[in-house]
Amino acid sequence: MTALRIGSVCTGYGGLDMAVRSVFGGELAWVADNDPGASRILAHRHPGVPNLGDITSVDFARVAPVDVVCGGYPCQPFSTAGKRKGTADARHIWPHIARALGVLRPRYAVFENVAGHLSLGFDSVLADLAALGFDARWCTLRASDVGAAHQRNRLFVLAWPTDRRGRAPADPLDLGEHRPRTRGTGRDEPAPRHLPVADASRVGHGNTWSASERGMAAPTVAGGHSADFDSDHDEPEEQQRRESALRAGRDADRHAAQRWGRYGPAIEAWAQVIGCPAPGPVAAVGRLSPAFVEWLMGLPAGHVTDVPGLSRSAQLKALGNGVVPQQAVAALRFLTLTALPARTAA
Repeated sequence: MTALRIGSVCTGYGGLDMAVRSVFGGELAWVADNDPGASRILAHRHPGVPNLGDITSVDFARVAPVDVVCGGYPCQPFSTAGKRKGTADARHIWPHIARALGVLRPRYAVFENVAGHLSLGFDSVLADLAALGFDARWCTLRASDVGAAHQRNRLFVLAWPTDRRGRAPADPLDLGEHRPRTRGTGRDEPAPRHLPVADASRVGHGNTWSASERGMAAPTVAGGHSADFDSDHDEPEEQQRRESALRAGRDADRHAAQRWGRYGPAIEAWAQVIGCPAPGPVAAVGRLSPAFVEWLMGLPAGHVTDVPGLSRSAQLKALGNGVVPQQAVAALRFLTLTALPARTAA
């Protein structure tokens, strides 16, 4: 089986790349990020993968072709935390990404940005995609919808060519041997192994549209639920085991409450999702710990903080600009798996 080749723009620490590889499989052919801190992380984590640097000056006709282009392009022009200059912001580099798509013609394109992009500048993105012969689906999803201890509402976009000029099939679900991976066993188990996989059923508070069906929202997918224990019908040993597990859970909740106060339940829930307890939030010098932020972002311990020569400020900058991989996995699964009902209904 031939692995999908992935090209990543505005790569950062690679959180969106992790999600793409987890859902579709594949391997990085190249990355592109000119930020010194991000470049240092990428060189350390992917020493054999070329970094194209500043995409505004890249000649994509000379770049190796890829099956997937992905990227979390700068959010500052659209973020409610900024001045929201939109397309007038000097940091608005979507036109250069559109130029890359026109040259590379990938089978799929995956992008991430702040949810505020929907009300500012996203119409230009959709217009450019349509002009290039791409269709698209998108949704918004909060990190808290997959169990994270923070909201971080984000926009996720999946696009594909609808014509035959590119390397992609007209049907977004015609993935052949590269069909999206689902929870299971054997060779379909998502990779990398350190990345806990969020179920698409956890996607909440978002809608998805096709660019060719604007204004027609697909049904929202609600969050999951857990089954209640029915101890009246358990065998004595099983009932005892369940009661013991419940006591252990209550003890853990009390411990978390003592350490984290009112944030205890959220911290404990995320620790259960990623399978790793939270490090201390404050470093020895009394400042915010990058290791704690790294944990909040769902990354393997040390993914950013163990990179040699990376200053504390560079670590926090990279982490603050990054993507929660588990959140992106859930969004991508939702976008790929909901394409079939929409297509059938049409």
